[in-house]
Amino acid sequence: MGLCGESGLIWIRYLVLLCSSGWTTGQIIYSITEEVDKGTFVGNIAKDLNLNVQELETRGIQIVTATSTKYFEVNVKTGILYVNERLDRETLCPNSVTCSLNLEAIVNLPVHVHLIEVNILDINDNAPSFTEKSHVFNIMESAFQGERFPLPMAGDPDVGSNAVKTYKLSANEHFSLDVQSGGEQSVSAELVLQKALDREKQPVIRLLLTAVDGGKPPRSGTSQIIVNVNDTNDNIPIFSKPLYKVKVFENVPPGTTILKLNATDLDEGANGEIAFSFSNHGNINVLELFEINPDSGDITVKDTLDFERNGAFEIRAQAKDKGHNPRAAHCKVLVEVIDVNDNAPEISITSFMNSVKEDASAGTVIALISVVDSDGGNNGVVHCKLADERPFQIRSSYKNSYSLVVDGPLDRERASQYNVTITAIDEGSPPLSSTSVITVHVSDVNDNAPRFPERVMNVYLKENSPVGAFICTVSAFDPDEKENARVSYSMLENPSKPVSVSTVVNVNSVSGEIYSLQSFSYEEVKTLQFQVQATDSGVPPLSSNVTVNVFILDENDNSPGVLPPYSGQGSVNTESIPYAAEAGYFVAKIRAVDADSGYNALLSYHIAEPKGSSLFRIGSSSGEIRTKRRMSDNDLKTHPLVILISDHGDPSLSATVSIDVVVVESASEIQTSFRPLPVNEETFSDLNLYLLIAIVSVSVMFLLSLISLIAVKCHRTDGGLSRYSAPMITTHPDGSWSYSKSTQQYDVCFSSDTLKSDVVVFPTSFPPADAEIISINGGDTFKRTQTLPNSEKPKAPNADWRYSASLRAGMQRSALPSPSGSCSTLGAHGGVISDAGSSGCSGAELAHRVQRSWRC
Repeated sequence: MGLCGESGLIWIRYLVLLCSSGWTTGQIIYSITEEVDKGTFVGNIAKDLNLNVQELETRGIQIVTATSTKYFEVNVKTGILYVNERLDRETLCPNSVTCSLNLEAIVNLPVHVHLIEVNILDINDNAPSFTEKSHVFNIMESAFQGERFPLPMAGDPDVGSNAVKTYKLSANEHFSLDVQSGGEQSVSAELVLQKALDREKQPVIRLLLTAVDGGKPPRSGTSQIIVNVNDTNDNIPIFSKPLYKVKVFENVPPGTTILKLNATDLDEGANGEIAFSFSNHGNINVLELFEINPDSGDITVKDTLDFERNGAFEIRAQAKDKGHNPRAAHCKVLVEVIDVNDNAPEISITSFMNSVKEDASAGTVIALISVVDSDGGNNGVVHCKLADERPFQIRSSYKNSYSLVVDGPLDRERASQYNVTITAIDEGSPPLSSTSVITVHVSDVNDNAPRFPERVMNVYLKENSPVGAFICTVSAFDPDEKENARVSYSMLENPSKPVSVSTVVNVNSVSGEIYSLQSFSYEEVKTLQFQVQATDSGVPPLSSNVTVNVFILDENDNSPGVLPPYSGQGSVNTESIPYAAEAGYFVAKIRAVDADSGYNALLSYHIAEPKGSSLFRIGSSSGEIRTKRRMSDNDLKTHPLVILISDHGDPSLSATVSIDVVVVESASEIQTSFRPLPVNEETFSDLNLYLLIAIVSVSVMFLLSLISLIAVKCHRTDGGLSRYSAPMITTHPDGSWSYSKSTQQYDVCFSSDTLKSDVVVFPTSFPPADAEIISINGGDTFKRTQTLPNSEKPKAPNADWRYSASLRAGMQRSALPSPSGSCSTLGAHGGVISDAGSSGCSGAELAHRVQRSWRC
């Protein structure tokens, strides 16, 4: 590689030192510039040391240095020394003007050591640099012109002409640069103040200092010079504006910042530090409600604001710096408090009356209402209303004044008092409301008559009850109160009735208990009907009535009565039968009647003596005495019989009939009271008289029954004391009769054989608690086929009660002609009536149903 100029020229100097003894032969000096490339030619060692190139490879040669890095190496084929590593003079010889590396070239066979010195020449490969990127000067703004301030020096690793030669300063109006050179390596500079400083105009001055070396081309380095102009207290604080205005809601919580004061001081440091405060106020309230942060100028709420007490505040504030001689500025702050809906309406009520009558008319004023809301604007506009539907209304009198009036009918019995909830609500957002409850008492007026649970009462009373017996209690309820609800009871007289009800029954005016004033006989009085009046003590008094139906219950207080031709106890009757009589021969028929009713009047017949008679038997229901078998020679000629007639009451009552049955040889010898006697045609017999009377009676009763039925149908009356109406008898084509009253009906069957007939009567006096079906079997005994519960009483007087008894048609009776003919007797009080001179009807004729019905 060839070298050009100063950087490429290699000066080779030969210095051969001859030594008398030893293997060191001499020293060679080479020079080479730094930063050359690897492999750069340094010198020809073989030539310079007079070594044969052919022998050099055979003997061998090596370069030894004192450093660990081999910067140079020799080519044994050519003997040329070249650069083996990068050469940096500033690294190899820092801070040194000259730089060289000492090498040893060792040749073997024989060993010879040759000293080699390589001088490293400098090039301008480094620019000047400052130890600080920037340098700060703090200069008072009151500094005088011409003052000097030394500047930092720049360093350059290069040497000689490549080192720092001069400094330059960027253009400015305040400072100039004075460069001083004391030698080749001592170049320095100073900053000179040319113009007075003003921190308020330019608190910081930034300059650029440049160091330039002498290389070709020259290199340079820079450093920033910062001049801080220190302040003096020559300025007062200034607020951003002299008057601050702020609006704040009254419900802001304490501690809320409402405004930040902004003040500036052109000074700095303590001279520019500002402390905020409130100026002295005549209004101490401001200092209690607001406070200011002395550092930040933040004005905060100290206590609760209230628009209703103060709607605006005027605050005077000051800003003072912290200089040695502090200076201050002042401003004014106007705080406007904005109303929020934080006050609910207040309701005050003035009652005109503690209570209002239930008959008060619509529009009656009950109370005056006043509503106040402390808020302003829409927040103070109030509307008043009722919370629920009531018979009341709120009417507006004038602003925030109302009246509570009656708006509908009042009824103390339904509501004796009203808790009227009045709600007042404002127009705020959100709206606030308050409620007030006024209790309106409704006073009673006598507008309700006493009321009975039922309009008709049905009660039962046993006959023969003692005078003063308790019948029932009537009770009326009056929904009014106090005197208007105090009820008294009295009997209501019916002037159309001949008998005063007060002579029969009496009612307790306070308790309503009804007692009898006489003893009643079922056979005389079946029902009582009267009215009880309940009257309150109001003004005017009100009353209501209840109809009481008293049904007399039958008691078994009548013994059976024997009907002619037989008589009861104390007499003996005689009957005759032929000796040739067959089994079942009709001997006689006992007829009896019982004045009682129902089972108390239902009779049965039995042979009391002789007990266990084997010749005669009697029908338990018909009373017919018949033979059980044919006569024998051992039988007596006269048979005394005692017939016991018993009712079905509890206890049972009875009567007896004594009959002597005489056995005769032939039928022609039979003499009975029923045998018809021969009479002349001109003679009017008793039998004809009876028949005529019966026919006339039946006709009259039939006409009276029709008239009574028509009258009842057309007009019903509710008399105080009711008895049975006139009876009615109706004839039928088959020869039967119907005997009826308003509460009874009898169906009577007559046989085509006028000598024999049966009459069966089932009377009643009032609706029974049960019903039965009774049949007569072939043995002439009563058989109860069905019984309904008798615990239930009639619930209303118009309830229908029906009772029926059926007779079976399978009855077999033997006929015996009777001289007296057919005869039927109806008992005055009902019962079972048997004709002793007649036998039963045929099966077809007996196939009928005996019924009775009535309506209460």
